[in-house]
Amino acid sequence: MQKTLTEAELSRLIEMAWEDRTPFDAIEQNFGFSEPQVIAVMRQELKRSSFNLWRKRVTGRATKHVALRSKLVTRAYCSTQYKPK
Repeated sequence: MQKTLTEAELSRLIEMAWEDRTPFDAIEQNFGFSEPQVIAVMRQELKRSSFNLWRKRVTGRATKHVALRSKLVTRAYCSTQYKPK
């Protein structure tokens, strides 16, 4: 079952997936996509080389997995990450 996203939502999901400090749990909370679903979206939407770079970057990264991150981090995003509209 593939969820349908608007172009803006898809763009934001990809942006969140690239961000080091945004865990997959935050993406799931916002969009309803589990980590394997995010991986599938990234594989489909990115060029192969970009996808490979992204996978290498996020594999095992503590900040992308809530269970692995420091208990001192209590937010899913940096306070300066959202751009003014």
